[in-house]
Amino acid sequence: METARLVLTDTNVLLNLALVNRMDLLGAFPDLRFCAPREVLGEVLRPRERALVDQAVACGLIQKMALEPVEALSLFSKFLQLMGRGEAACLALAVHHRALVASDEKRAFRREADRHLGPGCILNTPGLLVLAIRRNLISLGEADEIKLALEENRFRMTFRSFADIL
Repeated sequence: METARLVLTDTNVLLNLALVNRMDLLGAFPDLRFCAPREVLGEVLRPRERALVDQAVACGLIQKMALEPVEALSLFSKFLQLMGRGEAACLALAVHHRALVASDEKRAFRREADRHLGPGCILNTPGLLVLAIRRNLISLGEADEIKLALEENRFRMTFRSFADIL
């Protein structure tokens, strides 16, 4: 049996899934194993989202990952000059482990991720939902409801409906 592909998850994806109460999606892909650096988990501050993320960790939907070994710490230090702590830790561990990254960040983060991991290494919130639709984990209608709920919380997607991009 093939091992699951490691996905280092940034704060924004965790918050989006918590906002719509769909942390369960992190455990729904048998070929993906979601982990988050402690620096990312420390950025989840609102009590409701914190409780949902802590519950997802306790249930094994997402695993905590320490920022080690020294090579990852060195990358973290380098990335910290360009981005925040959570993003830097997430990207440093992804580069070290040759993993995917779940993040909605743009600019410096995306540029550095593409440079160090190659194109197609980032799984953003819409991409995660598309993957869930394609694998029949959620319906198109559910995805559009999630989209609307996220937009009410200021997370905009550039398309009208997931039907437009499938």
